Amino acid sequence: MNLTATLGSMVRSGLGAPLLLIIMLAMVVLPLPPFALDVLFTFNIALSLVVLLATIYSERPLDFTVFPTVLLITTLLRLALNIASTRVVLLYGHTGPDAAGKVIEAFGHFVVGGNYAVGIVVFAILTIINFVVVTKGAGRVSEVSARFTLDAMPGKQMAIDADLNAGVIDQAEAKRRRAEVVQEADFYGSMDGSSKFVRGDAIAGLLILFINMLGGMAIGSLQHNLSLADAAQFYVLLTIGDGLVAQIPALLLSTAAAIIVTRASGSQDIGQQVTRQLFGNPQTLAVTAGIIGILGLIPGMPNLVFLGLAGGAGYLAWRIRAQQQSTLVLPTIGGLAEPGAAAESLDTREVGWDDVPPLDTIGMEVGYRLIALVDRNQNGQLLARIKGVRKKLSQELGFLIPPVHIRDNLDLAPTAYRITLLGVTAAESEAFPDRQLAINPGQVHSPLPGIATQDPAFKLPAIWIEPNLREQAQTLGYTVVDASTVIATHLNQILLVHAHELLGHEEAQQLLDRLANVAPRLVQDLVPKTLPLRVVVRVLQNLLIEQAPIRDLRTIAETLAEHSAKSQDPDVLTTAVRISLGRMIVQSINGLEDELPVMTLAAELEQILLRTLQMGNEQTPLEPGLAERLHKALLDTAQKQELVGQPAVLLVPDALRVMLARFVRHGIPALHVLAFSEIPEDRKLKVIATVGK
Repeated sequence: MNLTATLGSMVRSGLGAPLLLIIMLAMVVLPLPPFALDVLFTFNIALSLVVLLATIYSERPLDFTVFPTVLLITTLLRLALNIASTRVVLLYGHTGPDAAGKVIEAFGHFVVGGNYAVGIVVFAILTIINFVVVTKGAGRVSEVSARFTLDAMPGKQMAIDADLNAGVIDQAEAKRRRAEVVQEADFYGSMDGSSKFVRGDAIAGLLILFINMLGGMAIGSLQHNLSLADAAQFYVLLTIGDGLVAQIPALLLSTAAAIIVTRASGSQDIGQQVTRQLFGNPQTLAVTAGIIGILGLIPGMPNLVFLGLAGGAGYLAWRIRAQQQSTLVLPTIGGLAEPGAAAESLDTREVGWDDVPPLDTIGMEVGYRLIALVDRNQNGQLLARIKGVRKKLSQELGFLIPPVHIRDNLDLAPTAYRITLLGVTAAESEAFPDRQLAINPGQVHSPLPGIATQDPAFKLPAIWIEPNLREQAQTLGYTVVDASTVIATHLNQILLVHAHELLGHEEAQQLLDRLANVAPRLVQDLVPKTLPLRVVVRVLQNLLIEQAPIRDLRTIAETLAEHSAKSQDPDVLTTAVRISLGRMIVQSINGLEDELPVMTLAAELEQILLRTLQMGNEQTPLEPGLAERLHKALLDTAQKQELVGQPAVLLVPDALRVMLARFVRHGIPALHVLAFSEIPEDRKLKVIATVGK
């Protein structure tokens, strides 16, 4: 008990690995008795089994990041044992088959039947399997995995940054994911190097075998006066036993290395993955049973074996099919009452306000296959993603985004979802929970197998791919996201476009109440003394329509108080507020860049638009031909700016801004229309195009 406690304390204190290295050095230098060899060989086999099972039961390769180090230590331990056993075999092999311990004797007699010719063949086969098949294949997979992992690092980092910027994840999660990407690259790089240890170990096993056989026969015949046949019988059997004892753990470790580099990440161990993926489709087993059954009917074949195997496969296919049908239950919220109870309830209860369901400000309906995305018990991430979207938009826009109410809808397709605002459908699309969406940003021309579609948020070409193609897609330049991220990003875009519909009198009053905590006199003089609340609400909505943030509510209130004596028209007040918020508006468009790329209107076109405006108001429609040409020119320039990653900004005189903003609002949503007075004095302008020349 004291010894166990002492060893445990040494391992916890970090002395375990140095102690093991010292023991290996002692095995190389000091002679070991046969009993010690038996203990160490048994420990070596047990350690190899532990490593193999650890790779099988780990859910992801990164769950066993210490594997390359373990592989190196176990390889060195085995080589040290080879040296120690070689010394004993060559020194005492002439005394009999048990000279090097019972383990080597058992492998030399029981495993190969005491026939050294059979032993040589068995050892050669084991070495060929280990060296040619397992080790070579695992080394190649490690090399390719390391290369692809390193190539995919920039794409993965960009995907993390995109999720962070979209509010899908926070800083802590982004830091964790970046660390995981670096850890993955380090792991596969280490595995690429560790595969060389295994390959060298296999070569060393062959060389040690032949050296020991030739050296033992020479020592037995020359030093101990044994005949060549007796020397071969003693030393070759001992050498074969020694080689098999070392080669079997080597084969186990090679298999472990091959398993860990060939498996994909998931939430299941390899046994569960094989069962689910190999036997998940009963049709596979049914067809196999049919083919084996047909072969079993051929005369001359082992009919009983084939027909028995066909019957077993058929029975297993039937059981899997029955189990799948029994578990295919459509999830619903709430149950159905019995018809009699429902009739009785309708007869005895009066209709009341409880029968009028409340209208959700923001709602989401999902098909039954998407329910797992919102179920925390099934590791659903959609609720957390939606919370992140609400938090990000609330911080950017300046008011609290209402909660999103999610419910299932069996009338939808299994993979479909629907986003509603105030009970009206705002968007509808579909997502596949068992796939990932590879989005083509525009520069990728290599196709991928999958379901072709469009990114629902930005209408970019995309493909729903299998999860195992994620790294390949990222290497090709695709942006790959999961189904939860797709839905959350789509929701983010819908809420951003319809933010003005989410701000009503109640929300505006809450904003003013918060402002009253720091500027009470300003709020008291503004509402309702100077302006009614409805005008303030309309001004805030006008700002949100063009995605201008309302975070700086104090500046907005001061501007309204200053200009309310001249006009109470919401559009006029909105123009004044936008001038006051010019610095924030430009920063939200172009960040902290000193130079703002803009497009302007030709002088002739400006005069035409101004004359059109003077004939009525800003809502006067343009002449159809002129409107079409103007729209096409603005759209082409905006798309060119989007391709180079720059914002599309149209700079116009103050009198034309409102009219042109309404003109492009729906047709070119990415185009920002700014007035000359809204540009801060310290911002430089770069005219990239003149529309209407």
